[in-house]
Order: sequence, then C-alpha cells, then structure tokens
Amino acid sequence: MNLAIIGATGNVGRKIIEVIEKSTLKVDNLFLIASEKSSGKILFFKKKKIIVEQLEKYDFSKADITIFATGGKIAEEWIPRASKKTIVIDNSSFFRMQKDVPLVVPEVNSETLNKHKNIISNPNCSTIQMVLALKPLHDEYSIKRVIVSTYQAVSGAGKASVDELFEQTKNYLEEKKITSKNFSKQIAFNLIPHIDVFGEDGYTKEELKMIKETKKILDDDIDLTATCVRVPVKTGHSESINIEFNNLYDLANIKRILNNAPGCKVLDEHKDGGYATPVEAEGKYTTYISRIRKDNSNNKAVNLWVVSDNLLKGAALNSVQIVECLIKKK
Repeated sequence: MNLAIIGATGNVGRKIIEVIEKSTLKVDNLFLIASEKSSGKILFFKKKKIIVEQLEKYDFSKADITIFATGGKIAEEWIPRASKKTIVIDNSSFFRMQKDVPLVVPEVNSETLNKHKNIISNPNCSTIQMVLALKPLHDEYSIKRVIVSTYQAVSGAGKASVDELFEQTKNYLEEKKITSKNFSKQIAFNLIPHIDVFGEDGYTKEELKMIKETKKILDDDIDLTATCVRVPVKTGHSESINIEFNNLYDLANIKRILNNAPGCKVLDEHKDGGYATPVEAEGKYTTYISRIRKDNSNNKAVNLWVVSDNLLKGAALNSVQIVECLIKKK
C-alpha cells in the first residue's frame, strides 16, 4: 500500500507518522506533503529519511490512501481534486456534515465505510472520545439526552497555541506582561469558555460540532447540549458528561459495559487519585472513563468523566484506524 500524509509537518501530521510506525500496516511508500514553506524538510519514517514534498506540485495518484491533516481551507480546495485519484481521510471539519461523507469512529460505526465515495471524515477530537463511551450505553439503555462540558487542551488549537501557553506561563511566573495572540484572553492559569467562533444563538462552532456530529454518528434522536472550555493543559481533553437514558439502568452493568467497550478503560476508584487526568492519557491510545456515578437528581441518568489524548485518538490514531479498516474491507 502507498500512503500519503498532507500536512505532514504539523502536530497531527507528525503524530500520524508515529502511529503508523507503531502499527502493523504494511506501507510500501510513504509520501509526506506540506506547504511550500515546509517542503524540502527531512522527516523520518522507520529510520528512513523522507523529503517533504510541496502540496501544489504533488501527484495524488501516487497513493492508494491519503490522510489530510490540514485546516478546512486546504481541505476545501484540495480534497475534491485528490479524491478523484485516491481515497481521502480528512481531519478538518469541512466535509463532516455532508450526507454522502461517512463520519467515522472505527469502534463505533465502521460499517459506514462501505458507503464512502473516496472521502471519509474524521470527527472532532472531543466528539470521538465522547461517542466511544456513549455508543455501548446507547445500545444497552437508549440515550435520551446528553449534557457535556469539555476541558480542552491547547494542543487542539495547534503548535502556536502550545508555544503561547508556555510563553504566558513563563511570563506569569516572572511577573512580566502577558499578551494573548492565539486566544481571546490569557490562557496561563486561566480557563476560556470559548472555542471557535460564536453563532447567533450563543453557541460556539465547537459546541455545535459536538452536537451535530454525535447525532450523525450515533442517533439523530439524541438530544445534546455542550459547553466547550479551553484549559491550560498541553495535551489531553477531558469531559464531564451527564447521560439521561430512556430506560432505568444498573450502575454495576454500566461499569462493566464501559470497561469492555473497545478503546476504553474504566479507572474509577473512590479514593484520592482513583481517576484519570490528562497527564495519564497523554501518549496513550486508550480513552479513560472515571467518576462513574448515579445522578441523584434523576434515576435514569448517570455521570461520567472521560479523558483522552486529543492528538492520538482525537486525530492521528483514529485516522490510522480508519486506514486499517479500509484495508480489512478490501
């Protein structure tokens, strides 16, 4: 198999290379593509040097499958052309809600890959880790409503945002002036309840992504509301989720279901440190579920805490798992 990565020099692009290296995928040729500014750089794949090629000069017919790790503008411009010559897996939000484009989390809805027309979308990072937990519970008890608050790491906004967190933290500790470049307010030692642009109804685009994507992936009848918050954490998104079912449930069974869910692990002890945080999740393929408890205000509802590496399962790992599914289906 020949594989290409567009946006290979970015945070997600580099993570995709790492994940492929650790996978059992048999890659005959790996093409690494980026902007004119990054072309000519040398990256390594299995100790072999690969020169980064320029997007504008690249021939998409070279690869069987191409992973786009770029923003929406690049995806909009280049994916329609690329998909005429290669199967595309897109990490941007541009194609996610198009009816004929599967929105795929392999552990949840890999069957939708059968309907692809050479474009497959990777969901939003926060959506991915949430639906991993929701899917088996929905199958067992039928979910009526979800209330989620996210606590999202700065790496979800790109390398420049990570650099700014470090710079602001240093300036704060040295009692120097803090200037915000990539955030609407100071991010160091602070929380920002604002990710992406605001809509007329007061929801941000990030919140609407979670709502719409969850409905497309799981069930359009599920009601969902979200509040997305940027936190001063480098890597690892966390979510506080309240799930209301249409049916009564057994808490012990909820824990069994979640611990057996593909890609998930329950880490839930009622003691100091008996739960997962972003520190434990960083660098791991697993999505951790903690703080599983009854909602004492509603006998059909349960509370969860879900943590995952946003650059891995939230992006790179999910993309590579889609590649693996495509190969198995051949």
